[in-house]
Amino acid sequence: MAATSVFRPGLFNHKVAIVTGGGTGIGKAISAELLELGCNVVISSRKAEKLKTAVEELKTKVSPSNPATVTSVTCNIRSEDEVKTLVSEVLKQYGRIDFLVNNGGGQFTSATENISSKGWRAVIDTNLNGTFQCCKEVYTAWMKQHGGVIVNIIADMWKGFPGMAHTGAARAGVDNLTKSLSIEWASSGVRVNAVAPGTIFSKTAMENYKDIGPVLFKRSIPFIPAKRLGLPEEISSAVCFLLSPGASYISGATLRVDAGQSLYHSVWEIPDHSAWPEAPEGENLQAVKELLDTPKSKL
Repeated sequence: MAATSVFRPGLFNHKVAIVTGGGTGIGKAISAELLELGCNVVISSRKAEKLKTAVEELKTKVSPSNPATVTSVTCNIRSEDEVKTLVSEVLKQYGRIDFLVNNGGGQFTSATENISSKGWRAVIDTNLNGTFQCCKEVYTAWMKQHGGVIVNIIADMWKGFPGMAHTGAARAGVDNLTKSLSIEWASSGVRVNAVAPGTIFSKTAMENYKDIGPVLFKRSIPFIPAKRLGLPEEISSAVCFLLSPGASYISGATLRVDAGQSLYHSVWEIPDHSAWPEAPEGENLQAVKELLDTPKSKL
């Protein structure tokens, strides 16, 4: 669970937030920090049992003097009807929606050639289409007339996403959607930003990737400038900043929370090979061959 927030107590008193995927991992950390800051939080995901457990756990973190409440609504964000029900239930309960955090999503590791059409569509439908549907419904049902803030959680996909091309494509789509909505909805007083986490460890994420989870996380560390994994609480603080008045002039931005990982090397290894076409003939090709054939300097 989240450590004590760096933001002032009561910052989000009487505000209302929807956090999709709010019952586990990054989503739960975001929900916990919002609650600590006085925000009423509605968490959603497909699995009712996980939501119930998360709500019970989150409630124990709310002090008696804190006016915030946490509830849940089961919702598969792939379903337009279920998204509409989620939004209407929140409005029925609280009468407002100040914040939407699109954290819900999912993917699996696979070389692209092994991804089935069904698997591809499932990831795109959740990570891209689901985010779109949540944004659109919250906007049309409330924020168009009253303003608000949306934060979309994406990923470190700036150098492509080999090994998970489906989610890379979807998250890149959300990055562009974030920019588009920030312009289209500016006149309604709606700010739309994104957070792109680097490699963030959570027990849930490791379990989701099953046997390969520990390997994926351990392999990532040498490619992170901080030489350690990030934690969900380091994402939640960034999200809370973007939701806060401190970010009142920020919209259409994507904040990379990755310790510089996106600027560093890739974990995808390309083996030595000679599969590419030969370079064009000429003096430069001859010179480069001579260079590469030259014995290494003793220095």
